[in-house]
Order: sequence, then C-alpha cells, then structure tokens
Amino acid sequence: MSKRDAYRAILREMPDWDSYLLRESGLPGPRGNLELAQAVADAGDLHRFERYLLNTPDTAPVNSPYEFLAFCGAVGLGRLLAEGDDTLLAVLRRCASDPRWRMREGVAMALQRLGDADMSRLVAAARDWARGTPLEQRAAAAALCEPRLLGAPAHARATLRILDGITASIARVKDRRSDDFRALRQGLGYCWSVAVAALPAEGKPLMEKWLSNSDPDVGWIMRENLKKARLERVDPEWVKHMRDR
Repeated sequence: MSKRDAYRAILREMPDWDSYLLRESGLPGPRGNLELAQAVADAGDLHRFERYLLNTPDTAPVNSPYEFLAFCGAVGLGRLLAEGDDTLLAVLRRCASDPRWRMREGVAMALQRLGDADMSRLVAAARDWARGTPLEQRAAAAALCEPRLLGAPAHARATLRILDGITASIARVKDRRSDDFRALRQGLGYCWSVAVAALPAEGKPLMEKWLSNSDPDVGWIMRENLKKARLERVDPEWVKHMRDR
C-alpha cells in the first residue's frame, strides 16, 4: 500500500480531518506532505475544498500549517475539474495569482489532474491562461510541462507552441523586477527542457531560435534549460553545441 493509499484509508475513518491535516502537514518545514494532500483531494468534496480555500494569505501565511489546508483545497478542485466541473477553472485561475508559492504549485497540480483525465481540455485551458498575467502564464506552463502528460506528440507539440507564445510575450513586459515576472521566468527556466525532451525534433529548433534572441531574460531562460539533465540525455552533442554558442 502506498502512502497515499494509507492516508486515504485513515481519512475514511476520521471524522475530524482538519486537526489531523494540520498536525501531519509537514509545515513549517521545507516540504509539505504532498502524499497527504493528494489523498485529501481524492477523498474530499467541494464543500470541504471551498472551506479550505478560505485560508487566505492573511490568516494562513507561507509555511504555516493552515497554508496546507488551502493547498489541499486547490489540489482537490483539480479532481472535481477532471470529473467534469469546468466552472472550477475560474476559481483555480484566481488561485494561480496567490502570493504563496505553495498555492501556485497546488494550482499546477490541480491542472495536471485535468491533464491526466483529458489532455485536450488542459491544453485548451492553458492556451487561454497563456494570454493572461505572468502568474497565469506560469501556471499554464508548469501544468503542461509534466513528462507523464507529454507522451503523445500532439500534446508535446501543443505545449511547445504555448511555451513559444509565452516566451514571445516577455518582450512586452516592462516591470522585469516584479515577483510575478520572476516567478514566470523561474518556471520557464525548466519548462522548455521538459517539452523539448518530449518532442526533440520540433523542440530543439524552437530553442535555437530563442537562444539567438537578444532579450537578456529570454537568454537566461534558455541557458537554464540547457543545464537540465533531461536534455543531456536526449542529445548531449546538441546541448554542448548550444552551450558553446
């Protein structure tokens, strides 16, 4: 039995989830209890998830156990979204702009649950979010760039096109020092490598195009991706040539 399965079994027998989640959250600490959060998402209902999302940055600051409740709420909405409730996309989109980085990760994990169920729905949502704010763009990219979701060439190709559009939008960003832009830049610093590794024949030319771009932030993003071992495994000679350039 996996840890996630064990947690699900515990939750089924437990009337008071909140106290248990706060105690087992792993927070404060470097890593929240992701297995428990996934079990909560598997076993909870909409009322519970909405109640957990009431733990706002003011009442549940970063690295507090109460932040874990909000995180569980976001991931849980992903299960319901995957089951067909598209109205929850708007809620998750608002959560994508939460100042707490764990909440933003929860949104990406929620969207990946949608991708596991129906990748075409995730791609459609990501195309829309990719035209939004930097944090919405970051959520779209992070959700798509999960290796297990990009096994089909059509999905990898769609992801590369979305990343291409997000990267092109960087030229229009005036405030490059904002926390939101920095979060987007950091995310793109690994996302490209995931998508290119999934479809190298089409991804490598796109990266080469951006490696020739004069924008300093675009250059930083591409150089960061060239450091990723997944690209080394795909084509070490190409990576070396790009680094030398």
